[in-house]
Parts: sequence; structure tokens; C-alpha cells
Amino acid sequence: MTAERDAVDALAETVRALTERATGAADRTRALDLVARGVAVREHADAALAALVDAARAAGATWQDVGRTLGTSRQAAFQRFGHPVDPRTGEPMDTTPLTGAGELATEIFGELEAARFDAVTARFDERMAEALDATGLGDVWAQIASAVGAFEGAGEPTARRLGDLTVVDVPLRFEAGHMVGRVTLHPDRRVGGLFVLDPAQADGAAGGTA
Repeated sequence: MTAERDAVDALAETVRALTERATGAADRTRALDLVARGVAVREHADAALAALVDAARAAGATWQDVGRTLGTSRQAAFQRFGHPVDPRTGEPMDTTPLTGAGELATEIFGELEAARFDAVTARFDERMAEALDATGLGDVWAQIASAVGAFEGAGEPTARRLGDLTVVDVPLRFEAGHMVGRVTLHPDRRVGGLFVLDPAQADGAAGGTA
């Protein structure tokens, strides 16, 4: 395990060095180059973490163990790193999220901020459209504002595949607190679920109606 530990430490050192260089970026070209390098580092780190989780599982760690180490629930750990098998076919399931899902979910919360409720409901699937119209969505957004204040911005989205659907969680910053926006997307990019959750609820809630 010494070689693996050294490799992880080397990756961490690369991240620290990149952070220090970013602080001293003096011009636009260099700053953008560092952004590109940061993306590459994140991709390598994500791949390394997935491989390390696979190794831990092969060594006998439970999903409870993995979730505890990651600081999340076992379900969230499995949804991110597991290799589910389709019970209908016995074949490995596709766990690749819908392309551009994070950007689409972030855009939806931008439309809510701009009170473009018609634009959001136009993305709904039939079930969502029957359950919630633009006026109702506006009422829900107003209720959220009454609880946590004005919307101030969104963080980095995370997407995961659940069966045929992609579920995206977007950290949301409000005047008086933080929430998690959750959007469920069909392969054709229609919205099948929309939530604004307290962070403590986010691990356990499934995609559904706002």
C-alpha cells in the first residue's frame, strides 16, 4: 500500500502547488491555462478516487464503511461509485449521467431566480406539468424565499445516473442559509423532478415534485 499512498500524496501535492500558482496568476492567458490544468487534475482525482473505492470494496469494505469515510451515506456512496446490475437483464447498468446535465440544472435555478417560471415549466414532463403550473411554481419559490431569503447563487453541480434518469444536485446559496437544488432529468432532457432541499435531507430524498 506504500506505493498507492505515495501516489495519492503526490496528487495532493500537485493540487496544493496549483492552488499556490493560481494565487499569483498575473495575466488572463496564464490564469485560463491554470483553469484548464485544474480541470485535468480534477478528472484525474475523480478517476483515482473511483479506483480507490473499488479497491476498498474488493478488500471487504462495506458501502457503509465507504460512505462513512467519504462523509456521506452508504446510498450516496453507492450511487456515485457502485456498479449496479440491471435486474431485468443481468447486465451492468449504464451509470454515465446525461451530457450537460449539470449545466442544465444550474440554468433552471437561474430561470427561477429571474422569475421565468414559464420557462421552467416548459421543460416539465407530463406528470410534472399536471402537478405544477407556472403560478404554482412561483408560489413554491416564494415560500422558499420566505424561509431562507433571497437567492444569491449556485455552486458546482454533481450528477449521477439512476436507471434511465439523471439526478443533479446543485448547491444553492440563499441570504439566510444553504439549500440543495435537485433536478431529475429524462434522457430527452425533460424535467421529471424538481426539489429544493435542506442539505440534511438531500442524501435521503429521491427526485420528485417541487
